[in-house]
Amino acid sequence: MSKIIEIFSLSAGYGDDLVLKDVNLTVNDNDFIGVIGPNGGGKTTLLKVMMGLIKPYSGTITISKSSKRKNGNVFGYLPQITKIDKKFPISVLDVVISGIIPQTGENQITTKEAKLKARSLLERVGGEHLCEKIVGDLSGGQMQRVLLARAIISLPELLVLDEPDTFVDNNFERDLYELLKELNKEMAIIMVSHDLGTISSYVKTIACVNRGLHYHHSNAITEKVLESYNCPIDLIAHGDLPHRVLKEHEHVNHGE
Repeated sequence: MSKIIEIFSLSAGYGDDLVLKDVNLTVNDNDFIGVIGPNGGGKTTLLKVMMGLIKPYSGTITISKSSKRKNGNVFGYLPQITKIDKKFPISVLDVVISGIIPQTGENQITTKEAKLKARSLLERVGGEHLCEKIVGDLSGGQMQRVLLARAIISLPELLVLDEPDTFVDNNFERDLYELLKELNKEMAIIMVSHDLGTISSYVKTIACVNRGLHYHHSNAITEKVLESYNCPIDLIAHGDLPHRVLKEHEHVNHGE
């Protein structure tokens, strides 16, 4: 097991708005981390600062790119679908191909190879019938399939997912989690989600983010466990599936 990224004593935000304070987190090459927390607690900010999309106010981020990914990418990113411009006139196949990192020399990939690779990944996510469609014509669930294929086409070390299940159709929801379980054999995954009742069956560990970060070395999250980390929750049962809703955190404890 090797480290992909180490975050130490990190604080970040936007302008004068401090969103994350003194956060510590290590992501290893076989991790599957579920990130939970209240709206506005800093979950998306954590992902952005981790990938270098925004600069931290303080602290350090160390990325260790392993030799097995020397021709690939560290991050594959599936953003919230609401932030995607669906008016841009581009085909599904071209969207997926756009995720390929430019390569040179003997590692350079041809247009034909890129298309074959993109079609193969679309088939893997159940979107092979979408290849020639324009992204503006896709449903939310179809768009998630396409963006997932784009995120993994360069075989990243760490797949970063920001609420990928928000617009997923019922037919794809279970397939999505099963696919992520398989992808976890090839790459680490960190996923923001509000649906802890579902993802707890698939993730390996939990990071609770509400300005600070509380790391739980297990996916077995109970009210007693969360309270011991000062992460109190309410359990709301709907049929057989409990939903966990985070209350405000009163203290900050930091995971490693």
